[in-house]
Amino acid sequence: MSKDKKEKKITHDQNFKNMILDYPRESLMFFAEPEAFDLAPDAKITPVRQEQLKDRLGDPFKELDTPLLVEWPDGSRAGIVFVAEEETEPGIFSIHRLARYCLHLSELLNTNRVVPVTIFLRPGDHPTSLALKSDRDTYLQFRFISSDLGRIPAELHVASQNIVARLNLPNMSYPPEKKVEMYARAREGLVQLEPSPNKRIKYADFIDFYAGLDESEIERFEKEFLPESRYKEELMGLNQKLREEGRKEGRKEERKQMLHRLLTLRFHEIPDWAEELLNKAELGELGRWTDRILDAESVEDVFENWA
Repeated sequence: MSKDKKEKKITHDQNFKNMILDYPRESLMFFAEPEAFDLAPDAKITPVRQEQLKDRLGDPFKELDTPLLVEWPDGSRAGIVFVAEEETEPGIFSIHRLARYCLHLSELLNTNRVVPVTIFLRPGDHPTSLALKSDRDTYLQFRFISSDLGRIPAELHVASQNIVARLNLPNMSYPPEKKVEMYARAREGLVQLEPSPNKRIKYADFIDFYAGLDESEIERFEKEFLPESRYKEELMGLNQKLREEGRKEGRKEERKQMLHRLLTLRFHEIPDWAEELLNKAELGELGRWTDRILDAESVEDVFENWA
């Protein structure tokens, strides 16, 4: 696998893991509908392994799994672990790997109540079950819930009150002429169902990434769909915030590149830990580090209290 393809696959994986952690109940009810369509309002959902969320989907990340433990406070049902994994290309999906992971998790958590869920981003052929058997008997049977986004009709979810369904409209199946409309309905769902300004910005990135509109399609959205939307003001406010964020990100990238050049000129080599700090830094931190360069005798002095 080439570096570009590997990075693209990891990006998809982390995008969906962030969404599942931000919206665990809605994710289970959409991706694992056969098991979770009637999920009780008071059911407690906890990530088995906590993962630090990213502020923006393009930020650096640490790749982790995201099993979700569902518990019923009244004790009416025993806890269930949902294992939700995104798979970009069905052709390279390994059911054996998924089975191994679920068995390992079952042993680790001492439970047989494990529900595997695979989210396929693109349509394609893939195995749906695994059986270890002889001519006389079957000794292990394994299957999973398959959420094939590319085969789900988008029209069924354009007015959904489930934010995960609305965010994924661009990933579903629809005629080519409906592309801009699905983008509009996804954006409307975001401002309708998510009150947090920060999450609106975060998942506007998600919608834009998977819709992949070109300039003419963006223009069509702004001329045909935006003026007629009942959420026009919220959508215009979101666009304004995205432009402001874009300018801020641009300034941050320029400052980071300048600081990188100054560090290279001053100290010749930049340690890996310093590179990592640069990639994660906010604008204010970059400014403070830049101010220290002239007086610093080492890279450690520049990043004092951070190294």
